Parts: sequence; structure tokens; C-alpha cells
Amino acid sequence: MNTDPIADYLTRVRNAIKANHRIVEIPSSKIKQEITKVLYDKGYIQSYKFDDSGVQGTIKIALKYNPNTKQPAIVKLERVSKPGLRKYTGTENMPRVLNGLGVAILSTSKGVMTEKEAKSLNVGGEVLCYVY
Repeated sequence: MNTDPIADYLTRVRNAIKANHRIVEIPSSKIKQEITKVLYDKGYIQSYKFDDSGVQGTIKIALKYNPNTKQPAIVKLERVSKPGLRKYTGTENMPRVLNGLGVAILSTSKGVMTEKEAKSLNVGGEVLCYVY
């Protein structure tokens, strides 16, 4: 049993990057699948595959590295809203990550998206994590 599955997801990706792994497998859930899609759309991961066989299913993520310097595309993954202290934001005070170079991933009433997409749709929500 896991009390914070999103923190577990981020920790597994973070640990795989530190160990220079190419692929990381994570137990699947709908919110994790949506976060994975956002990371792929923003270019932080190379590819992903959802495997629904079994009880829960898995997400296989191919991590992205710079071919010349071998540096990972993801420098930092930071969990913001935690089960003990939820962080919400409205459209008027959306977080800016690394002065616009990073991405804040939000869970809104219209789905999981970045802070820029949420601002353009004029919706607020729970700030899940920062990625840069």
C-alpha cells in the first residue's frame, strides 16, 4: 500500500535518472498515465508505453538523455502538493518554474495539464509537481 502514488512515481523516475537507466517501469494509474503524457508532450521523456496486462498494469518510460553529454533531459522533479498539505492555485497566480523554463503540472477539472495550458483555458487546480 502506498499513501502517495505520485511521489512514488516521481521518485522512481528520479532514481532511474540518477542510475543512468534507459527505461523505468512504474505501476500504472490514470493520474500517472496523464502525467506521463504531459512529460512526453513537453519533451522530458523519449517515449512511453502503457501495459494493461495484469491486475494494475505498468507504465514503461524511456528516459531522454543528451547524446553528446549524456546529461538527462529532466534535471529536477519536485513534488509540490502532498497528501498532508494540498497546494491549489487559481488562474491569477499560476506558478512559474525556473522563470518560465520549467513546467508545473496541474490537476484541473479539465484534466492534467501544464500551468500554461491551464492559464489559457482559464482554470485553476492542484499543483502536482515541478519539472525542469
